[in-house]
Amino acid sequence: MYLTKEKKEEIFTKYGNGKNDTGSAEGQIALFTYRINHLTEHLKNNRKDFNSERSLVKLVGKRRALLDYLTKKDILRYRAIVKELGLRK
Repeated sequence: MYLTKEKKEEIFTKYGNGKNDTGSAEGQIALFTYRINHLTEHLKNNRKDFNSERSLVKLVGKRRALLDYLTKKDILRYRAIVKELGLRK
């Protein structure tokens, strides 16, 4: 499995407020980004996997909604997470 308990803890420790703070917007955005990158690589090899493609689209939408929330709530946190994850080119 690509997403182990240790990997989740690492993501939430790095981007959230600790390994147990799974509700922070930054932590969730980082987790979604990790999952999106994994699904993107999977779909490069498996073009006809439409269920995974749908999951990818839903994840992108969830991440976009969280990013929009952060934009309205605290623009500095938004800019920091976008810069850390490299979401904008």
